[in-house]
Amino acid sequence: MYKNILVPIDLAHKETAGPMISDALALAGKDAKLTLLYVMPDIPGIVSAHLPEGSTDQAKASAEAELRELARNSGANDNIEALTSVGPPHHNILETAKRDDIDLIVIASHQPEFSDYLLGSVAARVVRHAPCSVHVMR
Repeated sequence: MYKNILVPIDLAHKETAGPMISDALALAGKDAKLTLLYVMPDIPGIVSAHLPEGSTDQAKASAEAELRELARNSGANDNIEALTSVGPPHHNILETAKRDDIDLIVIASHQPEFSDYLLGSVAARVVRHAPCSVHVMR
């Protein structure tokens, strides 16, 4: 059983959150910690210059609240953490896994498109470079 599980969630595809959290809970050991992570897209400088002060912080807080709600709806216990970061998803997922000593990543994957074969999907990059076990859900 795993003790420290990372569940990266794309809030644009919330329908995958419930099954991912359920699988993470099924794989979790007693007193395991679950970390839900949403990686926000990087906003180009020219666009961010026109956004109100603090809009990124507000978006992060809103995303974290949404992650906590998804966890509650999925039956997760109190030992969960909701995090947000900004930048390339695969990079932030891998950095979080290394920094927080994660021993399992539960990630959703989609049916690959042609561009995924050329560039690589987020799940594929995480599987190739993860410092821990990865459970890929389809």
